[in-house]
Amino acid sequence: MIRDEDRDGAAGSDDEGEVSAVTTGAAWVIGGGSGIGRGVAIALAASAEHVIVSGRRESELESTVQAIREAGGRASALALDVGDAGLVVAAAQEIIRRHGAVRTLVYSAGTNVPNRFWSDGAPEDYERVLDVNLTGAVRAVHAVLPGMRSGRDGLIVLVSSWAGWKFAPTAGAAYSTSKTALGALAETINAQERLNGVRATHFCPGEVATEILDTRPNPPSRAERDLMLNAEDVGEAIRWIADLPARVCVNEMVITPTSNTSYA
Repeated sequence: MIRDEDRDGAAGSDDEGEVSAVTTGAAWVIGGGSGIGRGVAIALAASAEHVIVSGRRESELESTVQAIREAGGRASALALDVGDAGLVVAAAQEIIRRHGAVRTLVYSAGTNVPNRFWSDGAPEDYERVLDVNLTGAVRAVHAVLPGMRSGRDGLIVLVSSWAGWKFAPTAGAAYSTSKTALGALAETINAQERLNGVRATHFCPGEVATEILDTRPNPPSRAERDLMLNAEDVGEAIRWIADLPARVCVNEMVITPTSNTSYA
């Protein structure tokens, strides 16, 4: 549940900081407690009227909310397990009740497993990765589309990966499949909802220095991570998309570190 002190008019309102809203309506960042999602939530708060951050770990969500408020933005934490379809619908309804229809949805929940190859993986690992990375996104999109259609305005950003844009041998079958499918999911939204003012972006970052790197069979070193994108870089790129006029659809964006090891 969103805590009482997170309601409109609570701490973090616009008169307490320098932030003025550019993007109308609420922004919902799923996976906003850490990594890319945290960077996106903090960046969007400079434009959105209110940012709701969701994920499983409440302490991390509260940390993101605090960072947004300290910068003068407005934010709430709403704990959520994207694997539960009923909880996703209930979360969307609560956001609508408190803040109005979601104008911007950023789906940044994602996972991978160390045993990601055919020689050491299991079907259960594959299913878990697909449920978080892909099916969870479908649940979230279904939950926000009615409000976006009604308001004839909505942006959906599906955080994918370089592995969802070009084949990456080391990403594994489950991760590669789920992230590649997000591109098709985004295009179905653009094809079917365009006349309702709804647009979607398949957002494909290269290596970003976040905790998901620790799921690799051989996690990168600190020196290697220092050359990667960081969450703030990705957040600012997605904020740019969100601040564009509603007539503009960025169908797909690929952003990588200059040192892009995928070329090696």
